[in-house]
Amino acid sequence: MVSKALEEYLKTMYILKKQNNNIRVTDIAEKMNCTKASVNKAIYNLKDNGLLNYESYGTIEMTQEGENLAKKILEAYDIVYLFLKDVLNIEEEKAKKEAENIKSTITDETVNKLAKYVHKVLDLNSLDCDYDINKEKCRSCARRINRK
Repeated sequence: MVSKALEEYLKTMYILKKQNNNIRVTDIAEKMNCTKASVNKAIYNLKDNGLLNYESYGTIEMTQEGENLAKKILEAYDIVYLFLKDVLNIEEEKAKKEAENIKSTITDETVNKLAKYVHKVLDLNSLDCDYDINKEKCRSCARRINRK
């Protein structure tokens, strides 16, 4: 299990990979507003946890396990953000900031329950299943993608 701080690095790397098709230390530092040294430390910690493949000054690549965890982190953020913005009607920028803070402390069990609630209240497709944020099939379930 990795720390919440390392999860943020992993999430940022995943987003950069999707946006630019590559992950660079400079881009991570810039996006996270931190030093290259702290990024390098995080990279080695993530590598030690089997979430990245990396050799000094080489390409940073996410393992399948790393990508799966990054998707889970983003899913949790999205669920909390939707709840704050669309259910509680919190202003968008404030909802984004608060979702970041909440997501870093919320448990998977609570995220699962919140996801079901958000889908029901917003009249999205039902999650009256055994939704589990830890399962790839749940995060990409067709019932979640297709709106009524």
